Amino acid sequence: MRALLRGSLLGLSLMLGAVPAIAAPVLLISIDGLRPDDILQAKQRGLTLPNLTRFVTQGSYASGVTGVLPTLTYPSHVTLLTGVTPAVHGVGGNLTFDPLNKNQYGWDWYVSDIRVPTLWAAARAQGLSTANVHWPVSVGAPADWNLPQIWRTGTPDDRKLLAALATPDLLPGLEKDLGPYPLGIDESLDGDVRRTRFAVALLKQHSPAFMTVYLASLDHEEHAKGPGTADANRVLEQLDVQIGQLVQAAQQVHPDGIVAVVSDHGFASVEHDVNLYAPFIKAGLISVKDGEVTDWQAAVWNDGGSAAIVLKNPDDAALQARVSALLKTLAADPAYGIDNVMDRANIAKKGGATEASWFVIFKPGFEMGIKPDAPLPAPSHYLGMHGYDPARVDQRATLLIQGKGVAAGRNLGFVDMRDIAPTLAMWLGVSLPQAQGKPLDIKQ
Repeated sequence: MRALLRGSLLGLSLMLGAVPAIAAPVLLISIDGLRPDDILQAKQRGLTLPNLTRFVTQGSYASGVTGVLPTLTYPSHVTLLTGVTPAVHGVGGNLTFDPLNKNQYGWDWYVSDIRVPTLWAAARAQGLSTANVHWPVSVGAPADWNLPQIWRTGTPDDRKLLAALATPDLLPGLEKDLGPYPLGIDESLDGDVRRTRFAVALLKQHSPAFMTVYLASLDHEEHAKGPGTADANRVLEQLDVQIGQLVQAAQQVHPDGIVAVVSDHGFASVEHDVNLYAPFIKAGLISVKDGEVTDWQAAVWNDGGSAAIVLKNPDDAALQARVSALLKTLAADPAYGIDNVMDRANIAKKGGATEASWFVIFKPGFEMGIKPDAPLPAPSHYLGMHGYDPARVDQRATLLIQGKGVAAGRNLGFVDMRDIAPTLAMWLGVSLPQAQGKPLDIKQ
């Protein structure tokens, strides 16, 4: 019945000219923080990545992918599924905007916050089956088999939460054969190995036409140890093994399908934390009592290599002038490591969060601090960071695609992240009309 429905809907769409004449299953895998040159220059960098480098010779690939503002995991992963910028899809950061810290550092987990259709929804609209393992912003995703990404406390209660939000009975059924599924907060290599095991099982048991899989451990290691370090490279080589297992399973289940490997951003080494909260508190723009924020006129939204500045009343001219003057003062002080301050017009051009009146972009080596009482300067809490201007070379992301009908050895050059979703939509034979990007030429 599903095949008949898929065929009839696809045929109608083709007659109406809504979608191209391609209909093949797609497995979309994200390796968070994967830098393109780690694949394209693997040999020169001493990396052994047989499965990932095979995409370069047997499939099509980008020299680099220009991402979105900010170059963070959650906004980027929504762009990868929608083909639009954060200004359009509505997920402007990893953390929800929470100036009073009432949400206990909650992340933007929920699909209901996405303002436009995703590839999951487009596939479902064509009667195609869908699955997901741990993709960011996937709670409530329109997937037939969904293991969403979410955590709260890192305690055993998180397992109950995940089971409740996943497709009913899916998690306990899989765990009977595969053992415990990792908690959402687990970004270790072991966590990715186990998630791969669950993803392979879902592929083999259900043969979804469109499936998303997210692997987090490379990003985790690059934050902790720095990009390109021995520890980060070791994790990447082990993730290559997981990619091999996923590709093998996908090819067994769907010999006519394609596999795409993407990332959300690149990485930069950092040395200094910037306490951008303190000057806003000192200026009376943020009110604090007993360590808690009680009120705010201008809030600092932490984006790692940048920070969005949000006004409580963006139409207040006096407040605008006051904050603008403060930002000019901070930008002139080398201790703050500010590369530039984007105004609202430039944020709009970059497609950044509509809530922001300014984006403070940090220089190489500097990142947004997390403590409002930290000294300036302070050593960085991470050794690697992203979230900087997407125009930076070191923030470029990765795109690799292989499968039946995909051109072999084709270098697509530098591509826009917004082009990836419409490319996959074309291959699935589904419609994604809101996409700001265009399908890439990957057909042989």
